[in-house]
Amino acid sequence: MAELVVYFGLFMAAFAAATILPMQSEAVLVGLLMTEEYSALLLVAIASVGNVLGSAFNWILGRGVERFRHRRWFPVGQPALDRAQNWYRRYGKWSLLASWLPIVGDPITVVAGVMREPLVTFLILVSIAKVGRYLILAVATAGLM
Repeated sequence: MAELVVYFGLFMAAFAAATILPMQSEAVLVGLLMTEEYSALLLVAIASVGNVLGSAFNWILGRGVERFRHRRWFPVGQPALDRAQNWYRRYGKWSLLASWLPIVGDPITVVAGVMREPLVTFLILVSIAKVGRYLILAVATAGLM
């Protein structure tokens, strides 16, 4: 049961870190990897699924932006939203390969939703980025031990 709680905690940390909340999942993953009590492959898989699903949540939020963008309470102003859309038009779907980056990665996934990036394309590119990052962390952590 305790193992299930650990895996669920990692999933939730990875999911939340992929949303626009200011969180980090890398430290949780590396910490668990360093205990050597859990399967590294399972840890990477769980973190990856959580992180990709968190990005998909951002994509869904982006799809709904049009409905709320003109409301006074909407947190992003029209000029900032226009800049983000122009940026995405310029770099396109390939910018999703940078979705693993801190600070800029999460907004890219929201803008992809705003720009109506097809979900399948979105999931493939985001998965490459997110799984790749976690695999590199796992290999680097194994090298430290």
